[in-house]
Amino acid sequence: MGRDSLGIPLIVSAVILAAGIVGASLIVRSSLDRGAEQLAGMRAAVADLAKAAPAAPTAPPSRVAARPSRPDPSRRYQVELGSSPVKGPEDAEITIVEFSDFQCPFCRRVTPTLDQIEKEYGDQVRVAFKHLPLSIHPKAPAAHAAAEAARRQGKFWEMHDRIFANQQEMSPEKYVEYAAEMGLDVDQFKRDVTSSEVKSRIDSDSREAAGLGVTGTPAFFVNGRYLSGAQPFASFKRLIDEELAN
Repeated sequence: MGRDSLGIPLIVSAVILAAGIVGASLIVRSSLDRGAEQLAGMRAAVADLAKAAPAAPTAPPSRVAARPSRPDPSRRYQVELGSSPVKGPEDAEITIVEFSDFQCPFCRRVTPTLDQIEKEYGDQVRVAFKHLPLSIHPKAPAAHAAAEAARRQGKFWEMHDRIFANQQEMSPEKYVEYAAEMGLDVDQFKRDVTSSEVKSRIDSDSREAAGLGVTGTPAFFVNGRYLSGAQPFASFKRLIDEELAN
């Protein structure tokens, strides 16, 4: 067979091969183009979803919760006695004002300390009681009303001592029982317990405490100097002796 006859088939084969390569490349390119288009479409869809989704709430900046200002132990406060019940002579050199809650265990715990102060200092000290029933003590308001009602018949401190001595048995029925045992006019006592005047008296003390910055019980003012909590006798003695020395 001559060279001319061999050349023609080779040329045809080369053309076919070239055509196949070109066709394959076109198919691959087309696939790549479609893939790119799909990827772009997916990106656009994600972007649309991100725009449509509600924005996550932005957390507020961290802040330290504001606390109410408390009395400054280095200051001397003017605490009016008003009509508060008082033990001790009017001309005593030391006046201790107590803001107290009848259901507060710490107020009960400090009562013997106050008794010790009375024995130690005698007529040099007088103690005044202010009502501060805390919202966390649901039985306190009735107890304070009972003590204030008893005060109207001259028996505040007797009712005060009985309530603290029987703190596990706080109830209006018990207070009526105490009133009878103390020889009070029980009918009058019952009327006073629920009277608006008694409630107003207790609320007035609570407002005064808030004005001074007192938020807990017991809280004391020794000649106007703040002392917080059921402190031991030594803490009271230090302040009292400083006041007497001055």
